[in-house]
Amino acid sequence: MSGLTQQRGAEHAAILGVGAYRASRVVPNADIVEAIDSSDEWIQQRSGIKERRFAEPHETITMMSVEASREALDAAGLTAKDIDCVIVATVSHLLQTPAAATAVAYELGTDRAAAFDISAACAGFSHGIAMAADLVRGGSSRHVLVIGVERLSDITDMRDRGSAFIFADGAGAAVVGPSDVPGIGPVVWGSDGEQFDLIRQREDWRDVVGSPEKPGSGVMPHLVMQGNPVFRWASFTMAKVAIEALDRAGITVDDLDVFVPHQANMRIIDAMARSMKLPPDVVIARDIAEQGNSSAASIPLALHRLIDEGQAKSGDTALLIAFGAGLAYAAQVVTVP
Repeated sequence: MSGLTQQRGAEHAAILGVGAYRASRVVPNADIVEAIDSSDEWIQQRSGIKERRFAEPHETITMMSVEASREALDAAGLTAKDIDCVIVATVSHLLQTPAAATAVAYELGTDRAAAFDISAACAGFSHGIAMAADLVRGGSSRHVLVIGVERLSDITDMRDRGSAFIFADGAGAAVVGPSDVPGIGPVVWGSDGEQFDLIRQREDWRDVVGSPEKPGSGVMPHLVMQGNPVFRWASFTMAKVAIEALDRAGITVDDLDVFVPHQANMRIIDAMARSMKLPPDVVIARDIAEQGNSSAASIPLALHRLIDEGQAKSGDTALLIAFGAGLAYAAQVVTVP
């Protein structure tokens, strides 16, 4: 028997374009403090958040993903027909199946692109970028659309003092394709399942739905988070992951132009920057102040804002790093498109 034919893709992969969609409803801290017996000052001191974005009914997972994707395609100079794989990272698509990615691929007008969802919480977009780069280099795809999207307002308990002020809605997208030079560095990813309960869905679906013999609660499952342990874990662990990602990419902090961490908490962002000893000229994304924590959409939204405002320029070297429920994490160095 002869050997199987092997595919070869592009020698290198890069992000070719980035797009974003921010949910339309702006929710300042003043709108949520009464339900959690808090204050604007307490929320800003604890998280750095001044306001967040919540989706209106028409702003579905699919709709926000499609809008962000169209902008990313325009930025890349491509059309939907050029996309042969769609990856959607989300934890708030409330259908177990089918994947949101299939609806997004259809709405965009791709030509029967492969389409699937991944669940890596806030680290999902970085997981998707790593997978997309491997698909392009391996020859399974030529252009991959990676989307991070959330409607966390659907699964947030607005009376939970520990999490109600944190979460938000939106979508970010990136097109990954072939490049003449390396544009996406090696991923450093992993998980720490010992910390499984620190960020999780509070109610089990079985308890919600129940059975004829044992009726369920009928209450929508909510996200809950143990803030202090997450802060300690992220501040200590993620700086090490960031340095490892730089090492694997063959650069140091002195070569960085832009730092785009997951927008979980302003104090965590500051703690990571200090631990990494980032030079003062490195631009640090702080999108959380006006957007809130939008989980899988966090990094593409933050990167898009820096590009849109001229703080990140084409050709800049950027470090992306994220962590979330699981606890799952991922980091890679990329070239800004």
